[in-house]
Amino acid sequence: MLIDKHGREVNYLRVSVTERCNFRCQYCMPEKPFSWVPQENLLSYEELFAFIKVAIDQGINKIRITGGEPLLRAKLDEFVKMISDYKSDIDLALTTNGYLLEETALALKQAGLKRINISLDSLKPEVAHHIAQKDVLAKVIKGIELANSIGLKIKINSVPMKGINDDEIIELLEYCKERNYPIRFIEYMENTHANDLKGLKSQEIKNIISTKYNFKHVESEDPASPTTSYQLEDGYIFGIIEPHKDDFCKTCNRIRLTAEGFLIPCLYFEDAMSIKDAIKEKDIKKATSILKEVLANKPEKNKWSDENGEGETSTRAFYETGG
Repeated sequence: MLIDKHGREVNYLRVSVTERCNFRCQYCMPEKPFSWVPQENLLSYEELFAFIKVAIDQGINKIRITGGEPLLRAKLDEFVKMISDYKSDIDLALTTNGYLLEETALALKQAGLKRINISLDSLKPEVAHHIAQKDVLAKVIKGIELANSIGLKIKINSVPMKGINDDEIIELLEYCKERNYPIRFIEYMENTHANDLKGLKSQEIKNIISTKYNFKHVESEDPASPTTSYQLEDGYIFGIIEPHKDDFCKTCNRIRLTAEGFLIPCLYFEDAMSIKDAIKEKDIKKATSILKEVLANKPEKNKWSDENGEGETSTRAFYETGG
């Protein structure tokens, strides 16, 4: 079992397999050129898996594959199969923008993938185009439908932004409710790589939904989940992720590994240590020691908010850590 210095059990590893992305979303990396880290700078699937085995043996039982856009990295299903074959009952999930799902979902499911979180910020083609800076909606919807049809569990993530898609909150909720996809509205996380945006806070999102639906707060199934859950009168549950909330980090159970081998204790923080050399040298003892040191450095909370409701803007590139 992995325990950080604040007494929290860490059992969740998010693995970014690439920083590349085929979208240029307004809230993430709108101005980044279409370039990528050279392949030789990345850990191979075998090298990533060597560390994942260490993490699983130390108590990690939940793994999420992220990017950038993870489906851009070739043969991702082979990587999924490595993990699934090593521990078939592990909670193995993927976060994606959905654009390449139609071509890849079946192979991923057959390799052992269980769940997919898909970003869907608008149901209007022109708004989706504005956010992603690319005509994406029709292909994303087809990918969602295909993934659902083959039995992958679907969850939708959406970032409401003022003057952009805040008029679609109820429409997105109803799209997901009709198909029994859980939806999580995510408060925009201020970062220096994004355009000048204003996100909606939790209460603003709830105020919009309450114009049509009655709902109540319910406890999340997973106590360590960052989601605050609400239930409509018909039983449908939606969630809101509130990184600005003072107790958001109270039950944090996550660490992150980048494609270049940096182990990161917190989404917000710059603090990281590299396991790259240890893994390339096949020094498992050293890799384990670095994992323990990163846990010892894991902060109690992020800096997006303080007791006065004011916080800092992160310089972390979310496309490197997968959100």
